[in-house]
Amino acid sequence: MAEAGIYVDSGSISQKVIAVAAGEAHTLALTGDGSVYSWGRGTFGRLGAGSVADRLFPAKIEFNSADTRKRVKIVELSAGAYHSLALSDDGSVWSWGHNTYGQLGVNGENSMVPSLVQVFHELHTPSSITNESITKTATKLQISSIKAGGMMSLAIDNLGSLWMWGNCPPQDTLPEGEFSLIKTFTPIPIWNFHGQTVVKVACGNEHIVALVSYGEKHKGDNLVCYTWGSNNHGQLGLGDTEIRTTPKIVKTFGQDSFYTAYEVACGAFHTCVLTKQKGDMVKSLCWTFGLGDHGQLGQGTIEDSFYPKIVEGIPENEWLISVDCGLFHTSVVSSDGYVWSWGMGNGLGLTESDGVDALTPRLIPCNGLKCPYFQDPIQVACGAAHTVLLANGGYKLWSWGRGRSGVLGNGQVNDFFAPSLVLWPPLEEDFKDHEKVDAEKDSREIIKIKKELNDAMKEIDLLNSKLSTMEHYANILHGLIFGRPLEEDKDVVMSLKKSLNSFDVAKEWENMLEGCDYGKLVHLEMFYGKMLAGVKDKMMKVKIKEMIMECLKTSKSVHH
Repeated sequence: MAEAGIYVDSGSISQKVIAVAAGEAHTLALTGDGSVYSWGRGTFGRLGAGSVADRLFPAKIEFNSADTRKRVKIVELSAGAYHSLALSDDGSVWSWGHNTYGQLGVNGENSMVPSLVQVFHELHTPSSITNESITKTATKLQISSIKAGGMMSLAIDNLGSLWMWGNCPPQDTLPEGEFSLIKTFTPIPIWNFHGQTVVKVACGNEHIVALVSYGEKHKGDNLVCYTWGSNNHGQLGLGDTEIRTTPKIVKTFGQDSFYTAYEVACGAFHTCVLTKQKGDMVKSLCWTFGLGDHGQLGQGTIEDSFYPKIVEGIPENEWLISVDCGLFHTSVVSSDGYVWSWGMGNGLGLTESDGVDALTPRLIPCNGLKCPYFQDPIQVACGAAHTVLLANGGYKLWSWGRGRSGVLGNGQVNDFFAPSLVLWPPLEEDFKDHEKVDAEKDSREIIKIKKELNDAMKEIDLLNSKLSTMEHYANILHGLIFGRPLEEDKDVVMSLKKSLNSFDVAKEWENMLEGCDYGKLVHLEMFYGKMLAGVKDKMMKVKIKEMIMECLKTSKSVHH
């Protein structure tokens, strides 16, 4: 439902955003017609725009399919730190941006435009790879969900199997106390969930969290939470800091738990899980664990937490619909449109803010006390130091936090400590609509505006010419009166600044003489002495000339 007083064309699915994603300093938006827009920092080609230039507001990304007859329609997107992923309606995976660790799923350089992850067209699901007879008749692999983390990428296929590539946690046993990520350019399957269905997944810099059915199929509340990878801050929620190379169930969200997890998000070294009471769709809770040095756990302290703990300060009657984690901050949004953030920079993720971290949830109002909530919220997404909220049923985007490189999409590069509107829909879309409706009228207007601009430029050139002439004469006049050329604004006398009508040359001359030292006075005496001598000489010459002319006249009259 649109905000009161604002008209929204519900049929315009090209202008309705259905999902957003945020990377380290870039943002992605997916529209109802399957188009993707990007803005923010362009380094490594993470915007998919064919260059490394920054974008200050949303611009469309082009997906070039081998089949030119078919338009690529994107249904899901995700952003890692410096790379991006997109999933099309036919199950194809597209990637672009940074690829040092193989997070694009190809063994090559960074990609500045979306490229197809070809390997998924050649593989079958993990459960069928070990059986040749099944492999021959197996259904072609189709990816159904994607997720990008720090420097890694994840995907879930149509049978609920999980794949990963990029800078990933190892799957083999490591020497005690050692941990190192494994670089892989080719998606590899996670074998540990055979006979189960992976439903949702998230990843931080070095750890992975997955919501998996404890039966073969996902049915209602039968989800449990698995974690694995680095655990130096307790981000696995297993009660210790030991590394896990294989997935382990977090008991708080296990099969026998009173709670069931339905959303999960990861920061660099912390984890956030949303749960509900089993069989209850009214009450939800937010749990956090892992690194807490900037208050990103929202537990009123900067201590790490090895176990999941409930985040206090969010009203119990609020149903939380979305959660995401930045580098060192966390944000959630409720179905009523209330947004809470906590962590670095007062919950904004900013390192250059007032230095105060929010250790407990801080309400982020839409319009101050006048309107503290956002209408029809859909999703919240966190970058390293910025947050994006999709609201108004998909027709408005709000952003706040670090603004450099245009990551907020509002056309500016400044930090914003309160929500600001993203420039949506894109200006180019508005122009297209106008061209369709009033092409001739717009053309005439453009010609008229160009003519007016041309006339205005001519007038400006004429005024500049006159100004130059006036400045020239002002210099001459100043030199004659005060004995030296005009030196910018400091030589413009006060009485002239106040009013041209009150300018008193005699008074200003007296003021100048009072401010001169002996050397300057001698200089002025010599200057005006020469000038006076010249004037007297000229007067004498004129007087002699007049006397001669008078004599000539007298002589002529006598002769006659």
